[in-house]
Amino acid sequence: MKVLANDGISQSGIDALEKGGFEVITTTVAQEQLINYINEKDITVLLVRSATTVRKDLIDACPNLKIIGRGGVGMDNIDVEYAKEKGLSVINTPAASSHSVAELVFGHLFGLARFLHNSNREMPLEGDSNFKGLKKAYAKGTELKGKTLGVLGFGRIGQATAKVAIGAGMKVVAFDPFMDEANLELDFFDGQKLNFNIKTISKEDVLKQADFLTLHVPAQEGYVIGKPELEIMKEGAILVNAARGGVVDEVALVEAISSGKIARAALDVFEKEPKPEIQLLMNPALSLTPHTGAATNEAQDRIGTELAEQIMSILK
Repeated sequence: MKVLANDGISQSGIDALEKGGFEVITTTVAQEQLINYINEKDITVLLVRSATTVRKDLIDACPNLKIIGRGGVGMDNIDVEYAKEKGLSVINTPAASSHSVAELVFGHLFGLARFLHNSNREMPLEGDSNFKGLKKAYAKGTELKGKTLGVLGFGRIGQATAKVAIGAGMKVVAFDPFMDEANLELDFFDGQKLNFNIKTISKEDVLKQADFLTLHVPAQEGYVIGKPELEIMKEGAILVNAARGGVVDEVALVEAISSGKIARAALDVFEKEPKPEIQLLMNPALSLTPHTGAATNEAQDRIGTELAEQIMSILK
């Protein structure tokens, strides 16, 4: 049987599948050519990340497909329920990239708290001619320790981010409409474990309390953070969106930054991905990454092997 990993797969995943008797194809096929390719090559399993979409037309046109797999968490690029109605198995890897996303969030938070995103741009340009000026400009950083991190969406990634926050000495407040509490177990290098019970509170209370706010919610109708939510937030708060483009109103965010209501923000995902608005790209108050939350070697290895295990469990 043939597996098409159209958006790539780690070598560990390829090795596991080939060991299980599958032929793995890693050719990237253009979206408009995908149906023909799947049928011509008699593909049984289609694996995607976020670049490839799997809609009803493809599902209907490819009767030999048995499994659609998403390397990652969100499956908004797949017509999941329709695929299941047609008898296909739809799989993903919800836990594999959680810690990688959490670390990216904190990369942004540490950077924003100390203006690293700006100083890293300006030191190569002015470090020799305006050292004292830059030092003065970036002398009002803040520590994360003792501050409150608000988490909207307290699933696996939200909880992984909360664990990093606790390790950094932060207070965590969280909102999730589907859970009342979560037990977080922190593992340390010497084998010790500590447990923290986090009870969720209302979204409004999270917004009011958070010095730093991070989003870990699925794509949905409407904004999770729009102008009304930004107005509720603390003066000078910092926001990070490493969830999905479209859950934050980018126009309202830029306006809140311009007014001083929001101090700075980080975006790993964008409403108009892969062509973000130029006013975002050029805004010095924004720390930006090109949707790399899960893009670590460790996460990709876990994603590949988890997909392989699920595929073999279904088809063998």
